[in-house]
Amino acid sequence: MTSLPGSIDRQTPYPVLVVGSGAREHALVWALARSPSVSEVWAAPGNPGIASLAGIVDLPVTDVAAITDWAEGQEVGLVVVGPEAPLALGLVDRLQERGIPVFGPTRAAAELEWSKRFAKEFMLRHAIPTASFAAFSDLEDALAFIRTARFPLVVKADGLAAGKGVFVCATVDEAASAAEAILVDRAFGAAGDELIVEECLAGEEVSVIALVDGKRIALLPLARDYKRLGDCDEGPNTGGMGSYAPVTDLDPGLVATIRATVLEPAVAGMREEGRPYQGALYAGLMLTPNGPRVLEFNCRFGDPETQVIVPLLRGDLAALLMRCAQGTLQSDAIAVEPGAAVCIVAAAAGYPDHPRAGDAIAGIAEAGQAGALVFHAGTALRAGELVTSGGRVLSVVAAGADSAAARARAYAAVEHVSFSGMQVRRDIASAAVLQQA
Repeated sequence: MTSLPGSIDRQTPYPVLVVGSGAREHALVWALARSPSVSEVWAAPGNPGIASLAGIVDLPVTDVAAITDWAEGQEVGLVVVGPEAPLALGLVDRLQERGIPVFGPTRAAAELEWSKRFAKEFMLRHAIPTASFAAFSDLEDALAFIRTARFPLVVKADGLAAGKGVFVCATVDEAASAAEAILVDRAFGAAGDELIVEECLAGEEVSVIALVDGKRIALLPLARDYKRLGDCDEGPNTGGMGSYAPVTDLDPGLVATIRATVLEPAVAGMREEGRPYQGALYAGLMLTPNGPRVLEFNCRFGDPETQVIVPLLRGDLAALLMRCAQGTLQSDAIAVEPGAAVCIVAAAAGYPDHPRAGDAIAGIAEAGQAGALVFHAGTALRAGELVTSGGRVLSVVAAGADSAAARARAYAAVEHVSFSGMQVRRDIASAAVLQQA
């Protein structure tokens, strides 16, 4: 597996706290534990896999007051916020008030993710290309719009829904059912106080994640993830069933276009509106015949994209994130190892609607011996036995000279992993393999 050799000059090492408990946070902990700037790594609340690399702080990600108090009491040198919920609750604001360096946007800046309506209106104000849309809080108003809309279209819950509040609808009945589920049945709770109806864009998707220090941006390797549960993009949307990086089938000029028309206007616009943005800015893009269009902004590292990006980074990750927190990022700061990485997600029986917990997990050590990194997400210890405890249970990641080699190694490693009802897509990175053939 690719290493992180740490080419940045060593300073006095400091403790780092990673907030979160998923495979994304496990990948970040894995990299930060290798950073020469870091004396020790902690995670709140972490998971059984993270516990082998870091100290565990038994605090939920939503208890922003307790996390802030703990970080201050332990004299943490840097906090890295993984998931979206603590960002929306203002964890970064509290940490900054205490003078604790933190990688992540403030609550006001993170509204780009926790309100899709805000994000769409922000993009309109700053001429950032996206799909046309309308927003509704009343079901009858939404239905009246849907009956006259052009199909297919997309119906989305406005707030945070763990990647599951999105419905691609081919008919009026499908769209009406989605609107009713969001606004009336409250399938996504308060995230469904409003909904967005937008045109359905066609093309290839790509995930573009930039590190931002308030003014400057530095691009991470481009990644592509797979949202649908089943092969050939069949089945319901999920939080992501796999990913690969880098994406090599793009015209080099397209990356410059994305930077100039999406990322730079977004960072400048947030600063102009009094919401300076620092942290990871994730643009989920559709590459349409008319150019790139923003599907959504996320205000943190992607999952499962982080699992394939982090192993490709060269240098001291902690120092890089600290520069974002301190406003001293260099635009060319990110060095990348040659090769590619592929992530295969092993999901629980019943995922995404009703994931089953409590199934015994086997084969993780064997997958590691086969050359993969195995990042935990929905796992727990029960009487000393590792069992499933969430929807996406594990991310199995392998690197190789190219995406074909990484893909072969990742799938070979997945064969060692087993638990009852395990769901795995078998076509992750297959498009990349065909394009390189």
